[in-house]
Amino acid sequence: MKTLQAFRFALDPSPRVERALASHVGARRFAFNGGLALVKARLDAHARGEAVAVPWTLPALRREWNRAKEALAPWWREHSKEAYASGLAGLADALRNWSASRQGHRAGRRMGFPRFRKKGRGRESVGFTTGAIRVDDQSPVVLPRIGRVRTHEPTMKLLARLRAGTARILRATVSREGGRWYVSFTCEVEREPGTPRRPEAVVGVDAGVRHLAVLSTGERVPNPRPLRKALRKLARLNRKLARRQRGSRHWRATRRRLARLHARVAHIRRDAMHQLTTRLARTYGTVGVEQLRLAGLLRNRRLSRALADAALAELRRQLAYKTAWYGSRLIEADPCYPSSKRCSGCGAVKDTLPLGERTFRCDACGLVLDRDANAGRNLAALAAAVAGSGPETENARGRDASPAVRRAIPEEAGSRRGACP
Repeated sequence: MKTLQAFRFALDPSPRVERALASHVGARRFAFNGGLALVKARLDAHARGEAVAVPWTLPALRREWNRAKEALAPWWREHSKEAYASGLAGLADALRNWSASRQGHRAGRRMGFPRFRKKGRGRESVGFTTGAIRVDDQSPVVLPRIGRVRTHEPTMKLLARLRAGTARILRATVSREGGRWYVSFTCEVEREPGTPRRPEAVVGVDAGVRHLAVLSTGERVPNPRPLRKALRKLARLNRKLARRQRGSRHWRATRRRLARLHARVAHIRRDAMHQLTTRLARTYGTVGVEQLRLAGLLRNRRLSRALADAALAELRRQLAYKTAWYGSRLIEADPCYPSSKRCSGCGAVKDTLPLGERTFRCDACGLVLDRDANAGRNLAALAAAVAGSGPETENARGRDASPAVRRAIPEEAGSRRGACP
């Protein structure tokens, strides 16, 4: 089967190459800000009643850029044209998302109108889709107008696929995180359908804050909690940064240390999640998880930091594509499914179960069990029922699900149709 897969490598650029990378990131930011200034000027002119065209799509923004680039940026030939195209593509996406959010066609929180990008703020990246993009056997990568860039790790994992003809590079994205440069190759990869080690086994996964996950088998995967462990150091560095004069040499050094610490926290969290999801997808034939309405949970100021540190949505996102890679199936329970309030022994459902009550006690059969382990067993039972109910269909979210799940759960929970108990 053909699928999209990203290969990410840490770069080890020389000072000259690092200046070139930073310059391309700056060119992307310049094109984004120039296009946004033009859009705002045209919108103001349109509001005054003038008959002007507002460039809103990527082709329109590119035409306006090509007309004005000699006057706006006479040095534009120093960079790859992909740097400017990347900035204009980002602006077109931001305008489209804002318009869709304003009209109610985009889920989630309302998006604001795009704002000008500032140096050192936000994600610093630039994308390349055409030109000399390749990987060599000497471990460096080749990027347009930048040339060869060394890497900290071998690139043989991608190079072997390219030589075998089972992968094709579609895009290269260079980014900077915590003072270190990375390149990510988005490739079209041909993968042989895998087979899990236990294709008939079913496991329920209850993600949480205290533990990264509690499985229906009774296993508890510890949560590394990298942000919680780094809070004291983060607070100390933030106080130190506030005492420095903005823009000074010591201020920049402290800012780099703070960025490296944030990057380390993110890397620890990502590594733990990848190890867990890969093991689950490779081992079990069917994996059951729960959909969580995290947007509402994150509004709780007492839980928001712990929930963000646990990255609960990342577990489901990684399982969605890894189960397809390794031949297993992912069954997602509806957010209204009472996985914690249902007794895994007799099926009775509690009316309420406060979050602080960590032990489940069934009033019907007397079962006493940890609430997370009980939820994992219920998710496993639901996944087993759905897996054995026949062929799957694709729901509106584009993932594997069974229509019986969404019909049965609200009725089983004893709630009104379309509402959670």
